[in-house]
Amino acid sequence: MRHHGKTYVRWNDLDAFGHINNANYLTFIQEVRADFTWYSRIAKGLKPMFSDMVVARAEIDYLEPITEGGFEIDIAIWVSKIGNSSFTLEYELTSKAGVHAKARTVQVAVDMETKRSRAINEEERELLTQYLEHE
Repeated sequence: MRHHGKTYVRWNDLDAFGHINNANYLTFIQEVRADFTWYSRIAKGLKPMFSDMVVARAEIDYLEPITEGGFEIDIAIWVSKIGNSSFTLEYELTSKAGVHAKARTVQVAVDMETKRSRAINEEERELLTQYLEHE
């Protein structure tokens, strides 16, 4: 199963080369990641999860440039790996023009008191397992 979200591509996301700046893709996936773990859960009357995670790694493959603003881009998100204290999320950014990018991030759950990694608890593991797809 995949979580689907949308984010708005703004005119000021364009850079001097006339396409969306590479750094903005990280913002796009961050917004959908927050929806996946937080906002969509609140909308369903569920407890938000992973407010205490950090991104340990981010990779993006840029496939089809976005050369305009003023529209929503679709972003699918799913889990590809669950470890003891970390998990890997995959993303696909699409519009009517095709697949613009594929991304991967590794998140680590953090104990906010010690500022060190912590084990993913059973409730969190259950959520992640619902969206687990193996490559």
